[in-house]
Amino acid sequence: MTIKQIAELANVSSATVSKVMNGKDKNISEATRQRVLKIIEEEGYIPNGIAKSLKVKSTKTIGIILPDVMNLFFSELARGVEDMAEAKGYSIIICNTDNNEKKEQKYLQILQEKMVDGIIMTATESSANNIFCKFKTPMVLVDRDIDFGNKLGLIEVDNVEPAYEATKHLIDKGCKRIAFISSVKVNKTSVNRYIGYEKALLEAGQTIDENLVFLDSFSIESGCLGAQKILKDHKVDGIFCGNDLIAIGALKEIKERGLRVPEDIKIVGFDDISISRYVDPPLTTIKQPIYEMGNEAVNMLVDIIEAREVDMKRTLKACLVERQST
Repeated sequence: MTIKQIAELANVSSATVSKVMNGKDKNISEATRQRVLKIIEEEGYIPNGIAKSLKVKSTKTIGIILPDVMNLFFSELARGVEDMAEAKGYSIIICNTDNNEKKEQKYLQILQEKMVDGIIMTATESSANNIFCKFKTPMVLVDRDIDFGNKLGLIEVDNVEPAYEATKHLIDKGCKRIAFISSVKVNKTSVNRYIGYEKALLEAGQTIDENLVFLDSFSIESGCLGAQKILKDHKVDGIFCGNDLIAIGALKEIKERGLRVPEDIKIVGFDDISISRYVDPPLTTIKQPIYEMGNEAVNMLVDIIEAREVDMKRTLKACLVERQST
């Protein structure tokens, strides 16, 4: 079914049908408008979005590329993106890379082929800088910064000071041997959280023991493996984890060894994903404004798409939330 066929059935011009479909029908009689709408409904007409996009050079669609949709951090981030995108009249396409750089590049290519107006993306933990040089679609990075000049927008949280605050909290609770479990240092987010950890230890006069540092990925498995490796040969009384999933994995390993949290080992996470308050014991963590990060990413991206003057970097604040794991 085409617009022309609908026009013939309604005994009106194709221009009249187009005006009705696009809400530009103020000069068209109500009877004609209702006749056209009834035929559209009865015939199950679906507008050709691709043809329309080619004409207006906009799809009103935003792509979201995430490394792990099973991670509650990214689920909440995606919800923040979706709600703000809908409010601004955009639809979304979600792509999950499984932290795989090849899948990341594939989805970047696919989204451009789909003619999305812009892309919001959290890069994989090992994402290389040079993959973006080929892409011209407006893009905003969230959470994980990649040094690529002013071409990309960035919504971030200052990771150094919150990590410093988390480690200092453990020190203030009496911890003398504090481990650090996080993602590999290729990831700038993890690097900055390590810098904050190191800063707090040095300021307190404690030494940096690399035997108490385990770097792998932002996953529950890393928390289990990291705690297992560190506790096998070393005694610690505190662990600062690069995110809450790692902290949940570490908590599991600690309990399996017959140790208690917080009596024997205190734990601090990072993110404050929704499940963190329900684990046993509830997790002390750094609260990131995850939903707001999604909102702000859309605001920035739409400003870029619509060629408004925009600051290409926005830094939001995180804060410590104390619960029973410390």
